[in-house]
Amino acid sequence: MPDNDLLIQLKAADRAAFTELVNLYSNQVFNTCYKFLLNKEEAEDLTQEVFIEVYESVKKFRGDSKLSTWIYRIAVTKCLDEIKKRNRKKRITSLGKILHLDEIAHWLVGETSPDKELQQKEKWKAIEAALNQLPDNQRIAFTLSKIEGYSNPEIAAIMNTTTVAVESLIYRAKKKVSHELEMILKK
Repeated sequence: MPDNDLLIQLKAADRAAFTELVNLYSNQVFNTCYKFLLNKEEAEDLTQEVFIEVYESVKKFRGDSKLSTWIYRIAVTKCLDEIKKRNRKKRITSLGKILHLDEIAHWLVGETSPDKELQQKEKWKAIEAALNQLPDNQRIAFTLSKIEGYSNPEIAAIMNTTTVAVESLIYRAKKKVSHELEMILKK
């Protein structure tokens, strides 16, 4: 169903439309929350909170952006609020954590060896440490761009800023960590 039709039904409090919305976006919202929080249970809880907020505030949604962008913005905002509550600065990026889980899966099915696994684990810890040096806004923009694959205009909508500001954040993030990442990858 197109977003406009879905939105009309959502604003009319159609439960079937809300169920469809949850089915369409729950995996994306969960993955986003997990990437920020690094905890499955907390990501599941926050995913539920995101959809509760969507349900409660859909009538206020003006349609200035795509429905998916609006939902993603709510998810990111909730994640950042949760991080602030827990005082976990410098823990937004989850690249190393996510890839670490994938590496374990590859090791279990025999695609990689334990020695390579340890080397990869050390490499990802070093990459995560390099990325954790970034200020929050730079890390968020970099994560959304390079890990999640969002375009600069989409990131601007999510972060509620301009495309030029996003480009600047990503540029400064790359500049700040490029030397560290280069050294890690050369090893």
